[in-house]
Amino acid sequence: MLYEVAARYIFQAPTLWAFDLSYMLNGSLFLLGGAYSLNHEAHVRIDFLSSQLPVRFQQKLNAIVYAFLAGPAFAGFSWVATSKAYKAFLTGELESVSPWAPLVWPFYAALALGLIACTLQLYLEGIKFMLSTKIPGHTTESGVSLHD
Repeated sequence: MLYEVAARYIFQAPTLWAFDLSYMLNGSLFLLGGAYSLNHEAHVRIDFLSSQLPVRFQQKLNAIVYAFLAGPAFAGFSWVATSKAYKAFLTGELESVSPWAPLVWPFYAALALGLIACTLQLYLEGIKFMLSTKIPGHTTESGVSLHD
């Protein structure tokens, strides 16, 4: 985006691709990093109520939410994204509102891959909580509570 601003306002030569590339990369990186973030407890937790509950209850609650609510929802999102990426690949779909008009299947495929990774990680986290091998709000590397 810095390049685009300089090209547009200093050199009077705006790019056709900067906006498209920025939203495609940001969306892809966000979803591709989601599973990693979930695995390492690097995401934001709003647990001011659940942290007051017994640890075993928190684990069961997280297991249910991850495995039976979030997991199936992300599995559905993954299915839709994968189908959309495949269809875009077969048809050679181009970005329709962009003057650059890039192929969109690589972007859709990155989103689908990120959603699939998040889905798998949600189920893995659910299993960890159900088996009591993970405590909500604790990092996986050191076991140090984020609340301390």
